[in-house]
Amino acid sequence: MEEEKKEKSKPSCNIKIFVLCHSLLQLTQLLHSAYFKSCITTIERRFGFNSMSMGTVSSLHEMGNMVLVVFVSYFGSRVNRPRFIGFGGLLMSCAAATLALPHFLSKPYQYHSMSAAGGSWDTCVPRENSSAPEVCRQGGGGDPSEARTQWLTLAASQVLFGIGSVPIQPFGISYIDDFAEPGNSALYIAILFSISVFGPAFGYLLGSMMLRIYVDVDKIGLDSPLDLTPSDPRWVGAWWMGLLVSSGCLALASIPYFFFPRVKVPAQAKAPKTESDPLKDETSSETSLIDFLKMFPRLLLRILLQPVFLLLILSQCCFSSSITGLATFLSKFLEHQYGTTAAYSSLLIGAINLPMAAVGLLLGGVVMKCVRPPVRTLLWLCLAPLSLSILLCVPLFFMGCSTQRVAGVNTGYGDTQDQWTNRSLSLCNSNCSCLNNMFNPVCGEDNTEYISPCHAGCTDVSVDTLNPHRVQTYTMCSCVTALSAVPAGTAGMGMGRALPGSCTKSCPHLVLPAILLIAFAGFIASLSHNPIYMMVLRTVFQEEKSFAIGVQFLLIRMLAWLPAPAVFGLAIDYSCVWWKHACGKKQGACGYYDNNILRNRYFGLQLGYKCLGLVLLALAGWRVQHTPCLSIEKEPGVPV
Repeated sequence: MEEEKKEKSKPSCNIKIFVLCHSLLQLTQLLHSAYFKSCITTIERRFGFNSMSMGTVSSLHEMGNMVLVVFVSYFGSRVNRPRFIGFGGLLMSCAAATLALPHFLSKPYQYHSMSAAGGSWDTCVPRENSSAPEVCRQGGGGDPSEARTQWLTLAASQVLFGIGSVPIQPFGISYIDDFAEPGNSALYIAILFSISVFGPAFGYLLGSMMLRIYVDVDKIGLDSPLDLTPSDPRWVGAWWMGLLVSSGCLALASIPYFFFPRVKVPAQAKAPKTESDPLKDETSSETSLIDFLKMFPRLLLRILLQPVFLLLILSQCCFSSSITGLATFLSKFLEHQYGTTAAYSSLLIGAINLPMAAVGLLLGGVVMKCVRPPVRTLLWLCLAPLSLSILLCVPLFFMGCSTQRVAGVNTGYGDTQDQWTNRSLSLCNSNCSCLNNMFNPVCGEDNTEYISPCHAGCTDVSVDTLNPHRVQTYTMCSCVTALSAVPAGTAGMGMGRALPGSCTKSCPHLVLPAILLIAFAGFIASLSHNPIYMMVLRTVFQEEKSFAIGVQFLLIRMLAWLPAPAVFGLAIDYSCVWWKHACGKKQGACGYYDNNILRNRYFGLQLGYKCLGLVLLALAGWRVQHTPCLSIEKEPGVPV
C-alpha cells in the first residue's frame, strides 16, 4: 500500500516541479521580450530606424513559430516534450546573444554636440566661413547600407528566437493539462501564467537600469566624461547589456528540462474511439509524418469548423493585438507624450503596469478553481470585465500633452508665426551654416524649442566647470526672444539664451495617473484571460488538444502578434511632423510627433481591437446558449 501511495504521489510531485521550472523558463522568455520592447526607442535612435521597421523586428520572432507549428502539432504526444522544451530554451539563449551583435559590429555612437569638430556641429557659424560641402553624418545611424545590415541582423536574431520558442507553450501547457490531477489543471495553468507575467515586469525593470548606462560604456569606460545626460533627447542607453543578461538566464532555465522523464498520456485520459470519429485514428502515434502532413488540411478544417472554438480564438486575436500594440510602444508613448526618459518609462511599466496584470491573472485562475462555472455562464461573465476595461480607457484620450512649440516645425520664428512653419531657417539664422541633419534640441528662454543651437542662432556657450564637455547655457541666440532684456509687454527678436535639451512638456504630472489607469484597466481585463484560455481547451477532443493548441497559437501569431506591432508602428509614424535627415534623405527616426494625433491613434487602435473582440466573444456566448451545457472539468471536450 505504501509503495502504491508513493507511485501515485510521484507524478503529482513531478508535475509541481515541472510547473515551477516551466514558469521560470517562460518568465525568462518574457523577460527577454519585454526588455527588447523597452529598448525599441533607444535602438531607433541609435541606428536611425522608424517605428514601423522596429515594430516589424519586434514581431518577427513569431515567424519562426508559424513555420514550425505544424511539426509541433505532429510531435506533441510523440516525443519527450520536456527535452524539446530544453533544446528550444538553449536556442533562444543563442538568439538573445546574437541580438546584441549590431552593437559590437558598429562604430561608436555619434551625435551632434559642442565637442564634435571643434564646436561647429551645433553653434551658429557664419555661412561664409563654411565653404566645405556638407559631411554625410547621421546622428548615430551610420551610412544607410550599414543600417540595413544592422536591421537584418536584428531580424534574423528575432526569427531564430521564434524558432526556439516553438515548443515552449504548446508542449508545456499540454504536458501540465495531461498529467495534472482532475480539477487542478486550471489552477496550475493560472499559476504558470501568473509567475510568467512577472517576466515582463523584470524585463522592464532591467531596461530601466541598463538604459541609464551610456551605450558605448565598453568602448570609453565608466569614468569617461560625457556631455549627455539620460534626459537628453540624444541619449542612447546600453541596450545590448540586458540582452546578454537574458541570454544567460535562458540558458540556466533550460537545463532542468533534460532531467524530466517522458511520460505517456494516461489511458483513462484518452477518449474512447468510435466509428463516427475516424480522424482520431489519424492523430494516433502510429501515424507517419508524411501522412500527418497530408491530413493536416482536413484536421485544420475540422478544428476551424467548430464555431465556439473559432470565435474564441478570433476574440483572443483581437485582445492580443491590443495588448501587443500597447506593450510594444508604451515606453515610446510615455517618452513622447509626457517627456519621461526611457529608463523612467520602463520603471513605471515594470513596477506598476505588469504586476497588476499578474494579480489579475492569478485571481482569474483562483475563481476558476473555486467556482467552476458552466461554459454558458462563464463566457457571459468574461464580457463584464472586458467591457469595464474598455470604459476605463476612454479618459486616456484626454490625458495627454500637446506638442511643445518647436520653431520651424509647428510654429514660426519670433513674429513670423505660421509663415515659417515646417522651415528650418529664418531671417534670424539665415547667416548660420546649419546642417540639415543637425538634431540637438535646445529650449529658449521664450519657451520655444529649437532643433539645434545653430537653428536658434546661438553663437556662444557657457560650460560646466566640473565637466567642460557639458554645456550649461547657450548664449547670444539671435532667434530667441530675450525676455530678460526687453521691457515688459514688448515683443521682438533679441539675443536670448537657451538651455540644452527639449522644453518641459505641459503636463508631465499626468504620467502617473495615466499609467495607473492603464494598469487598472489591464488588471480588470486580465481577469478574463484564464477562463477564456480554459474554454479553448475544453471545446476540442482530448486527442486533438496538442493540435488545437498549435492551431490556436498559429492564428494568434498570424492575426495578432505578427501584424499588430507593425500596424501600431505605422500609425505612430503617420503622427510624425518632423523627420530627422541625413545626407539629404529622411533618416528614419522621427524627431517630433503631433502628440494629440499620436495619443488618439495609439489608444484608438487599442479600443477598436477590444470592441471587435467583445463582439466575437458575445457571438461565442450566443452559440453556447444553443449548445448542451459544457463542463470545464478534465474530461474529453465536446466540439461546439
